[in-house]
Amino acid sequence: MGARAALRTKVQSPRATAAEAAGLRWIRVDSGPPVPRVHEAREGRLVIDEVEHGTPDLQAAVTFGRRLAALHLAGADAFGSPPPGGPREATIGAAPMVNEPADEWPEWFASQRIRPYAREAEVDVGEVCARIGDLAGPPEPPARLHGDLWSGNVLWGADGQVWLIDPAAHGGHRESDLAMLRLFGCPFLDHVLGAYREVAPLADGWERRVALHQLFPLLVHAVLFGGGYRSRAVAAAREALRG
Repeated sequence: MGARAALRTKVQSPRATAAEAAGLRWIRVDSGPPVPRVHEAREGRLVIDEVEHGTPDLQAAVTFGRRLAALHLAGADAFGSPPPGGPREATIGAAPMVNEPADEWPEWFASQRIRPYAREAEVDVGEVCARIGDLAGPPEPPARLHGDLWSGNVLWGADGQVWLIDPAAHGGHRESDLAMLRLFGCPFLDHVLGAYREVAPLADGWERRVALHQLFPLLVHAVLFGGGYRSRAVAAAREALRG
């Protein structure tokens, strides 16, 4: 018999466990990035495969870009839709996150992903929300998002693949995942994005919209950690308005 795979156990709130387990199952798609398998998810206890860490690699980055495109193209029922079996009241990190389905991205993003956190962080986003329709770019169908795609949730595995962990999965705009990937740095990011765009080209002006999409994670961080994240959120709001 072969060696048994190592397992990782997380103890968290039942709501966070339910959301993460549903998200991990949902973002595990054909041709997408590898995702740890869920072995147990109940009463705040989540057991998944452990990923052995490796070293960032150019070819792995290119493959990751293509696979991330495949994940996004798998789609979602609506903007804000939770993964099948996932709770409406989910989490992103240690912060609450509501998944409320909507047909149109701009107003959903303003009402569900900007305003609630801006109120708590006391950041003025009134003009961004008022102009969200103009700032949003061309309409796109809902993408299947990881939802918390910062570099710490992108694992360069010892098997030469790039794995995704700890999702806050929901239906959203694919530029949101890509903007978050840029926010805290990602090895070989230009190669990741280049390979992504070969599979799923981005609409014109996507680089000007990075600050708009980064506003959500920055506001979440401002709520959780305060400090410099509030000023970074203010700066992102100003940059988003400049377009």
